[in-house]
Amino acid sequence: MTEKLIIIGSGPAGYTAALYAARASLDPLVFEGSQRGGQLMITTDVENYPGFPDGIMGPELMEQFRKQAERFGARLQTVDVTAVDFSQRPFLVSVGADTYEADSVIISTGASAKWLGVPGEEELTGRGVSACATCDGFFFRDKEIIVVGGGDTAMEEALFLTKFASKVYVVHRRDEFRASKIMARRVVEHEKVEVLWNTALEEVLGDDSVTGAVLKDTTTNETREVPIDGVFIAIGHKPTTELFQNQLTLDETGYISLATRSTVTNVEGVFAAGDVADHVYRQAVTAAGTGCQAAIDAERWLADNE
Repeated sequence: MTEKLIIIGSGPAGYTAALYAARASLDPLVFEGSQRGGQLMITTDVENYPGFPDGIMGPELMEQFRKQAERFGARLQTVDVTAVDFSQRPFLVSVGADTYEADSVIISTGASAKWLGVPGEEELTGRGVSACATCDGFFFRDKEIIVVGGGDTAMEEALFLTKFASKVYVVHRRDEFRASKIMARRVVEHEKVEVLWNTALEEVLGDDSVTGAVLKDTTTNETREVPIDGVFIAIGHKPTTELFQNQLTLDETGYISLATRSTVTNVEGVFAAGDVADHVYRQAVTAAGTGCQAAIDAERWLADNE
């Protein structure tokens, strides 16, 4: 049997797409991934999602999304898609040895932050270590924090964090930024920012929360411990698009390219939503919005192509 719609991925985009598609009687089959729920599953307090004035835990929010999609008939499987073939219709979606046919596909596989892999980083993620200033900056009001990175992402994160933190140290392993000149100048000239050139983060310190960091001078290899309240890793994100190379048009950084103001990919009948196609906003609420758009786009495309 050919499915009307298969959704690959979960998180705010995938679950919202599933909800809208189910309510439109598309009977969507959702392959959530073996680690369902996306990045919010490793997020503690979410205070910027509308409708939750007291905040909500990331995993709890995703569980509510999931239950709502399931209530209206979305069929959810917590498995990983291993291959796709968009060169023929119906499209082919493989999960191990099993292959499914689909008239349309929505991709919501998301993106993940790049991490340094230093000691303490993973253990303290969500407890002082973050990769999203917009998500977590509010928790660091009047605190001293470190931002690691030297590109435009790091500059944007550092400048945003000056709204809350008392001091922002930008840690960069070289003696000049690779960021655009205007962004770099804004950071260097900001009164709350101090740039630590030729410096690398070697370890994040703390038990229940971040209390300090070990920094290394990249020219002398000398290390020192500094007290700090938070660490933001800002070395970029990696979209989960390995499955779609040679299947869809990707931009130079690997994100799925979309037609302007839509979720339409270069293959008719294939749509993308959430962080897998968004390197700008990367928020739960914007991902959910594009999940809604993708379901509506798919519904209309299916109606036009029955």
